[in-house]
Amino acid sequence: MKKEDCYFLGKITRRHGLAGNVILKLDTDQPELYKNLDSIFVEINGLLVPFFIEKSSWSKLDALNIAFKNSSEALVDQSLGKNVYLPLTSLPKLTGKQFYYHEIIGYEILDEQDNNCGVIRSVNDQTAQNYFVTNLDGKEVVIPLIKDWILEVDRDEKFIKMQLPEGLIDVFLVPSKKDE
Repeated sequence: MKKEDCYFLGKITRRHGLAGNVILKLDTDQPELYKNLDSIFVEINGLLVPFFIEKSSWSKLDALNIAFKNSSEALVDQSLGKNVYLPLTSLPKLTGKQFYYHEIIGYEILDEQDNNCGVIRSVNDQTAQNYFVTNLDGKEVVIPLIKDWILEVDRDEKFIKMQLPEGLIDVFLVPSKKDE
């Protein structure tokens, strides 16, 4: 399994108990989707290694207590502190204006008049306000990811149409008088 064919699920943070269980801290806003995992991919030395799950239970709202099949001390030690991934094919298909951040990289942002507002290079979800980072005319443009602003997501034509506040794009493209 290649990393580019997977998505980040979380991190194995520590051991739990004496039976060789580990705690998987999930990085998702829908942890309930991951209660019945059969297997996970753990990144070890840059490779994704499959680990098969014997049983799991909730440790906290966003953390699973996991027992691996054929577990050993060495297996548990190898997994500690490591990132965990699942195949992209395991994600349910989204429709309408819903999307996964990884799927819209390369999409064009259009305003209501179909003006190009940049091509999405990344999505920053590490701040209180998530935002698109786009490239327009060689300049970086930041567009807040506000659900009410999204009018349409076209997966065939690869664009997102948004209702953007007047002047938002100009902030990034038009030099201010101070800069002159």
